Formats: sequence, C-alpha cells, structure tokens
Amino acid sequence: MQKKSLRFGKGFRIAAEVRKAQAAEMVLAPGDCEGGEDNHHRGADQWLFVVDGTGVAIVDGRRVALKPGVLLVIEKQERHEIRNTGSVLLKTVNFYYPPAFTAGGNPKGPGKRRAR
Repeated sequence: MQKKSLRFGKGFRIAAEVRKAQAAEMVLAPGDCEGGEDNHHRGADQWLFVVDGTGVAIVDGRRVALKPGVLLVIEKQERHEIRNTGSVLLKTVNFYYPPAFTAGGNPKGPGKRRAR
C-alpha cells in the first residue's frame, strides 16, 4: 500500500508507482502548455483527470475542452498537448499504464520519444 498527499505545486511530479501503473500531478499556470506536435507515449495510455481550472487538450488534432471533473483518456501513440486557457492554475491528476516516466519526470522505457 502507498499513500501520498498531492501538493499541486507548479509543474509535473510523479506521485506514486507500482509495477504496472503510475500516477502524477501536473499543474500549468495560465497561458502555459505541456506537450506538442511530437509529444506522445509509445508504450503507455494516459488518463488525465481535471481537478481545477480550465484548458484545452489537443489530441491528434482534435480539441477537447478541459474543466473540473473531466476525465480524458489519451491512448498510447496519440500526439497531444495540454493548454491552460483559463485565469487560474490548471490542476490535473494523470495515470499512466504502464508507467511512462522516471521519478524525475523523464520518459522511460517504451514511452521515450523517437529520434528524428
């Protein structure tokens, strides 16, 4: 068993990990974004749950509005970007199956980006 209190400080932090899954918290300031045209997870699905704030996700060119209570599933290999379009912090909890990042937030294993 693991227990962690989420702080929702600015940025991206791994909160917990077990053998087959991982949880992280992500906080974006107004106007900030994470990801982009080349951002994808080759080996992991991402489940993003919006805790607070508003924004937009662009997943393989499709725009999805983000607001508290929204759960967005981004499947492996789907290119995506998350943008804070509101006036307060965008706070999300993200689950990855299987784990996609190291404790320091760097891609790991099959989740690494392809070299160009």
